[in-house]
Amino acid sequence: MFYYVLKYVLLGPLLRLLWRPRVEGLEHVPETGAAIVAGNHLSFSDHFLMPAVLPRRITFLAKQEYFTGPGLRGRATAAFFRSAGQIPVDRSGRDAGRAAIREGLEVLRRGELLGIYPEGTRSHDGRLYKGKVGVAVMALTAGVPVVPCAMVGTFEIQPPGKALPKIKRVSIRFGEPLDFSRFAGMEHEKAVVRAVTDEIMYRILELSGQEYVDAYAADVKAAEDRPRGR
Repeated sequence: MFYYVLKYVLLGPLLRLLWRPRVEGLEHVPETGAAIVAGNHLSFSDHFLMPAVLPRRITFLAKQEYFTGPGLRGRATAAFFRSAGQIPVDRSGRDAGRAAIREGLEVLRRGELLGIYPEGTRSHDGRLYKGKVGVAVMALTAGVPVVPCAMVGTFEIQPPGKALPKIKRVSIRFGEPLDFSRFAGMEHEKAVVRAVTDEIMYRILELSGQEYVDAYAADVKAAEDRPRGR
């Protein structure tokens, strides 16, 4: 219930008024039934702006750190994500990926809309990074379409590390649903799930116009942050 209060009364109207998002391809999001919306992830603002323009409720697999942050801001963030029905996912440990997939499949089994950022983390430099294969495993296991989505301009309004977003218009683009039924039953084939993930990322790339990096965002960020040897 509180999700719809946020969307239609408290937060959604304010977001649409201030950032006036240009929305393209909304007709590609199925009106009913289970589906995955797979998008690029440029900003903390993505969590708010995409749901604000969708006519359906969408549930995201959110990193657990959003639910465990310290201080007043941390408690407020946790309360928001819980109230909005988002699911915390522990990304540490060997079984983290399996746990995220189980949670996502449960959302899809209920016939709902699941939001995923295949890059696994926010882009630290505005580029699009290699996708992790969990999105493909879920799509093939559940037999659902994947709607690619591109957030455009959200990195500029709120890059990582910036607490408050700038007031500047952004765009949200949805592409035609991707049907992977030809790969039904092949969710355990490594080559297949890699190919499906790459196809999803390519469609996001076409929509976003970003520069693409064929490496995982977390690995590139860690390498850049590592102290250089003498």
